[in-house]
Amino acid sequence: QVSLVESGGGLVQAGGSLRLSCAASGRTFSTSPMGWFRQAPGKEREFVAAINWAGGRTFYADAVKGRFTISRDNAKNTVTLQMNSVKPEDTAVYYCAARRGISGNYFVSANEYDYWGQGTQVTVSS
Repeated sequence: QVSLVESGGGLVQAGGSLRLSCAASGRTFSTSPMGWFRQAPGKEREFVAAINWAGGRTFYADAVKGRFTISRDNAKNTVTLQMNSVKPEDTAVYYCAARRGISGNYFVSANEYDYWGQGTQVTVSS
């Protein structure tokens, strides 16, 4: 079992930066592939970024590639999403997700994840 709690959301101006954190509890975190997703009002949840269990492999949605960076610290049980050059279209609730089991791969579909946090709101003003 893995429990996830996101933090770091808030209001930021376009072009600014924000750093989201996901604190995980549970024995299996260090072997869990992790991901960040987001959901804007009236839209479906969409993939943002993913990282494999060791942190050596990452993948990003085209919309955030080059602006966002996902990383993890297995010693501290945290996953971070560094958001730079944010845009108004980045406004959404951001969710952290974890997948059961050990895998050297990353995963991009929401239905491939087993555990979810409660989400943190990110609002980008123009």
